[in-house]
Amino acid sequence: MSIAPIPSDPRVPLMLTLSVATGLVDAISVLGLGKVFTANMTGNIVFLGFAAAGTPDFHAVSYLVAIAAFLLGALVAGRTGKAQAAQPLRRWLLIAALVEAGLLWTAAIVAIDFDIATQTPGTRLYAIIALTAVTMGFRNATIRQLKIPDLTTTVLTLTLTGLAADSSLAGGANPNMGRRIAAVVAIFVGAFIGAVLVSRWGLPLALLMAGALVLAGTAACAVHLTASKPTGT
Repeated sequence: MSIAPIPSDPRVPLMLTLSVATGLVDAISVLGLGKVFTANMTGNIVFLGFAAAGTPDFHAVSYLVAIAAFLLGALVAGRTGKAQAAQPLRRWLLIAALVEAGLLWTAAIVAIDFDIATQTPGTRLYAIIALTAVTMGFRNATIRQLKIPDLTTTVLTLTLTGLAADSSLAGGANPNMGRRIAAVVAIFVGAFIGAVLVSRWGLPLALLMAGALVLAGTAACAVHLTASKPTGT
């Protein structure tokens, strides 16, 4: 069985670190904000359909806020990425990391004294949803422009599909097998840690940790020599 090694690319460990942060954000949103995703919009579209059908405990406003904020974040990231196309990769990544960490830490401040059990006050609920969804929209658009195979940092459906469809059992050569498995494990670990933090200490600590992971992972990538090359190379 041939397993392709993870290449020496500083963006790969960065993407895995960001995947852990995504697991944290998923735990925050699903467990702390009332059955809403702020990192993965597929779930929100499905939940919005449930809400439209009048299913109890599914709230359309939360999903609409998340989707709108996610789109806004992706729009801003798209423009930011194009503006940074001729600049060193580290510059673009650090700008993105500062934006993400700043939004997550702002959400952590908003989350102080937010009551998960009663989902009150409502204004803070929607503010946290919006802030984290903008963050993840920005993240998704940034990662999309980096074009790193099998490391989306937020969605695992295609990763798992590739893991099975390209495996030796299916007659494939197991391309990027290590990377794909690492991506799955990273989001799992992030979700586990996030669940523990949210259930024991509430939202602020989990949000602070997610922002710290984004900054730390990006800083580690930025010091690598290849990060001095233009973004498009």
